[in-house]
Amino acid sequence: MSRCLKSGLAPAIRSMIDYKVSRGYEESTYLPRSHSLDRYCMEHFPGETSLTREVVTGWLERHPGESIGYFHSRAGYARGLGKYLTSMGIPAFILPEKFTSGRSCFLPYIFTDSELKELFHVIDAQGSRENSLQPFLLSTVFRLIYTCGLRPNEGRMLKRESVNLKTGEILITETKGHKERIVVMSDDMTGLAASYARLRDAAYPDSPYFFPDRNGNPYSSPWMQNKFKAFFAAANPGVDPDMLPPVRIYDLRHRFASAALSRWLDSGENLFNRLPYLRAYMGHKELSATVYYIHLLPENLVKSAGIDWDSLRRMIPEVELWDE
Repeated sequence: MSRCLKSGLAPAIRSMIDYKVSRGYEESTYLPRSHSLDRYCMEHFPGETSLTREVVTGWLERHPGESIGYFHSRAGYARGLGKYLTSMGIPAFILPEKFTSGRSCFLPYIFTDSELKELFHVIDAQGSRENSLQPFLLSTVFRLIYTCGLRPNEGRMLKRESVNLKTGEILITETKGHKERIVVMSDDMTGLAASYARLRDAAYPDSPYFFPDRNGNPYSSPWMQNKFKAFFAAANPGVDPDMLPPVRIYDLRHRFASAALSRWLDSGENLFNRLPYLRAYMGHKELSATVYYIHLLPENLVKSAGIDWDSLRRMIPEVELWDE
């Protein structure tokens, strides 16, 4: 079926598919996106034989009603094709893994319940293979970021003195915009944090940080991000890494916000009344940043709730997905 490609990019696409199949991946994994890109090129770039920026960004314009997950699978395909061609010495545009710059905003990935369950199962399983504090630390910090809707740096840089393990209150000081706020852990999260803290106190009694590395300092942001991506890949065995969405730790915070909005819609709450509470809890400077999360809800849920979408849209700043 892959031999039916007809655009100028067909030879390059076929070459990548053949290479992936030789590595043990299923041809069917690539066919839907391959044919979609091929049709797009036939219609809009009939004479183009190179994977250019214009081809990639044009093809990746999000379709009406397209799920975020499928959009990310197309982005992963385009990035994988660019990386393959470049490795073969063929000039090609490689889609950046992160697209945030200035006014541009990377489209968040919203984990499903089953994805989160498997992800944390993989994170927790590392503890059975390693005899150190680090596995317990990662299980705790990623859960804390998710269950409290923290920015990754707010969890990573958390000070020991800022966590009250008796009340479950956390004073967030390392914030965007330097505006302090208090969040409250659930009982389960407080219990997990207390169990972790006992081991941390024994291993690093002098570190001022709640999640210290072996030197008593916070782990670096790139190190944490690489660990998170590795866990997500391990939670999806047999899937070509190029086809996986480029998830970030920040997506745990996105999932927290979208889950809160979904619960309020399910219970018939008035979102206009509830949004200021979510804004304060998450530490957003502008309400428009909180309203943006409604973009991430399933379209049928938003429509069925009778939300005045036009009014909300006017509150959301312009978003561009692509930038250098």
